[in-house]
Amino acid sequence: MEKLFVIKIGGNIIDDEIKFSSFLQSFAGVEGKKILVHGGGKLATKLANQLGITQQMIDGRRITDAETLKIVTMVYAGYINKNIVAQLQSFGCNAMGLCGADGTVIKAHQRIHPTINYGFVGDVDAVNSTLLKSLLDQNMAIVIAPITVDVNGQLLNTNADTIAQETAKALSSMYHVELIYSFEKSGVLLDVDDEASVIATIDPSTYKTLKEEKKIFEGMIPKLDNAFAALQNGVKKVVIGKAEELDQLISGNSGTSIIQ
Repeated sequence: MEKLFVIKIGGNIIDDEIKFSSFLQSFAGVEGKKILVHGGGKLATKLANQLGITQQMIDGRRITDAETLKIVTMVYAGYINKNIVAQLQSFGCNAMGLCGADGTVIKAHQRIHPTINYGFVGDVDAVNSTLLKSLLDQNMAIVIAPITVDVNGQLLNTNADTIAQETAKALSSMYHVELIYSFEKSGVLLDVDDEASVIATIDPSTYKTLKEEKKIFEGMIPKLDNAFAALQNGVKKVVIGKAEELDQLISGNSGTSIIQ
């Protein structure tokens, strides 16, 4: 079965022009089939503030009202997505940028929560794996922005980590899929302030213990939940680590490996 890398880039790397460009050059050099899922960095928040649109975050999740949805769509699916595609082309990597609405590649529904109104935030229902495969078979690198669409054509802001996991799962019957979460940290850390405290491997029992003892930074828990969900649904390998070390993450010589 042919190998496919689903790589998610996020965190502060997107806001650092030099580091981000270096990462994209490394991604362009990854051999074989590949998909890049990106977040939005801090640009959406910066633009919202400039326009006087108050931003509200709950547990790291952006409350997306109608005006904020306009901003994140412009920033994520517009400026950032096309900037990534343009840079990849300059590095000799033929790329196509999509958001969930394009070809209904990612269908979602508006999140329903018993106590919190998240606004136009989406939870993924389905990934159009047939369309993605047809693009991959044309040797396209696919770049996915975290904007999805519901059955009524409503755009929705969706967590990029979840999009990466759902995309990896959807393609796992067609490819040997390896999922890589890359950001500014060296991996899952025992001490969030100590880059040398990387946990080399985490299995379900270790994860349970680390959570119970509150040794994992809270912001890392959704990423780890996504990682284990991917492994339980056909994805062969999940690694979390530093974006600047993409080659080493792929080879297994860096970061934290999530195992069954």
